[in-house]
Amino acid sequence: MRSSSDAEGSPPVLDSPTIQAIADELATAERDRTTVPLLTARHPEMTVEDSYAVQKVWVERGLADGRRLVGRKIGLTSKVMQQATGITEPDYGAIFADMVYETGSVIPFDQFSNVRIEVELAFVLAEPLEGPDVTLFDVLSASRYVVPALEILSSRIEMQGRTIVDTISDNAAMGGMVVGGRPVAVDAVDLRWVSALLYRNETIEESGVAAAVLDHPATGVAWLANKLAQHGTRLEAGDIVLAGSFTRPMWVERGDTVHADYGTLGAVTCRFV
Repeated sequence: MRSSSDAEGSPPVLDSPTIQAIADELATAERDRTTVPLLTARHPEMTVEDSYAVQKVWVERGLADGRRLVGRKIGLTSKVMQQATGITEPDYGAIFADMVYETGSVIPFDQFSNVRIEVELAFVLAEPLEGPDVTLFDVLSASRYVVPALEILSSRIEMQGRTIVDTISDNAAMGGMVVGGRPVAVDAVDLRWVSALLYRNETIEESGVAAAVLDHPATGVAWLANKLAQHGTRLEAGDIVLAGSFTRPMWVERGDTVHADYGTLGAVTCRFV
């Protein structure tokens, strides 16, 4: 079997009917809150570009069903996660409007599969960003503000043995996001030193600093704009971009209350029922 690192950057090899069939399978899993067997076990030749093709079909079907695209999420931005997967660059997924919750929300646990929480900063853009040569400074110039956020991870593909190819096909495990705290201009704070304490049921489980995201959270947004250009699209004004987690994923169960304290940037809270 080709390793995930071999698959990175390789051209697509799957034909269109196979891509469509995988997208169908994942759409059914999302609807029924189930998981499917590993794609890479059944399609060992599958590449990263195949997985983005699957994701694109999934997104197009969501748009056709009336869902509204409001932004993108970035994953695999920390060195520890890249080393664990053998992948040397991040990945991305789509954010639909119905995935976005306000702080204090009571969220149906059964809406997701394999539920985990990550601590992130979300950039809200005032201007479009179009690659291929977007820099960190372009991101800062184009951003209206940043705001604390939690990402809800939801895996529709079985967890054991997943590769980057499985994860990208599964919309980079994007389930939802919770936005709260205090929006701030990008030059109002040193974004590298934004920190957070993550609590589950009043017990601290994780903590982290935003510089863990590629040394600066805006670096991931620049990567995303340039990667999207390879796929013929761009970030638009008004888009939300989840810039990547600066804590490890925290598992949650039904009944759990999650609270992330971002210090001077406020807090984000939600409860799963």
